[in-house]
Amino acid sequence: MAKLMKCNSNSKQKWGKWDDLNHEILALILVRIPAEQRVSTASLVCKSWMACVLGPFCRVEIDIQQWCRHRNLPVHDVNSAVRKLVQRSNGTFRRLSAFRLGDAGFAFAANWGRYLKVLEIPMSGVNDKIVEKSAESLANLTVLDISYCLKITHLGIEALGKSCKSLIELKRNMPPPELVSSAKVKASKLDDREAIAIADTMSLLQQLQLGFGHFGDNGLDAILAKCTALTRLDIQGCWNVKLDGDLEDRCLQLSSFKSPWIYEFSRESDDQDDDEEYPSSDSDSE
Repeated sequence: MAKLMKCNSNSKQKWGKWDDLNHEILALILVRIPAEQRVSTASLVCKSWMACVLGPFCRVEIDIQQWCRHRNLPVHDVNSAVRKLVQRSNGTFRRLSAFRLGDAGFAFAANWGRYLKVLEIPMSGVNDKIVEKSAESLANLTVLDISYCLKITHLGIEALGKSCKSLIELKRNMPPPELVSSAKVKASKLDDREAIAIADTMSLLQQLQLGFGHFGDNGLDAILAKCTALTRLDIQGCWNVKLDGDLEDRCLQLSSFKSPWIYEFSRESDDQDDDEEYPSSDSDSE
């Protein structure tokens, strides 16, 4: 790409004056390039492009999830990267997607996140205490992914629900019991508290993923009764749910429902229609 659009005299005659393009408009083009290429290649095209890549207009969406995965970054490095990118955005970022984010990075992003609408932090070590302190700063959130965040409990979920009144999508998938040490999660123990917290504080939810949750029929009943806007529900692996009474009929009335029993990979049509789920990801890297 750098070869094609290099801002020299010849390219200006053939392709136009890219280096003179307004940065806000240029950013709309550059953000379509995978972030790692944007930094390593596009920024080298000319000074104008470098300034745009490093400026706030290219930081509206901060997506380093895939980058963190590929490099298996420790929490400290993820926190550091998030801090730098959030600062470069001048607080204008509307999406943050990171993998294995820590308490410090979460608190910093939340403090700057007055425009933040999408927060995706799977496998992060953020705990309830930090969530409760920072939740009020995340009032504009509409999409939240806290899958595999083992240190967040019903207390953190309740705090987020009370502050984030506009949430329409929540992903709270948990690891299968065989992959988790019993010292961390007692996966077989019935616990409706997270489901109740979701039902009581997130009534506008339209899409909800609770894979391998610990709740049972009571928790599911509360969600169906109070989250009246719900259209898509995934409770695969929630072995404590029995779907007794009219629960199954109520679930089947939703536009999309995945029951506790794991679906086979042969369901090609569903795989094509449904959004890609964690842990696989098509996120760009920063």
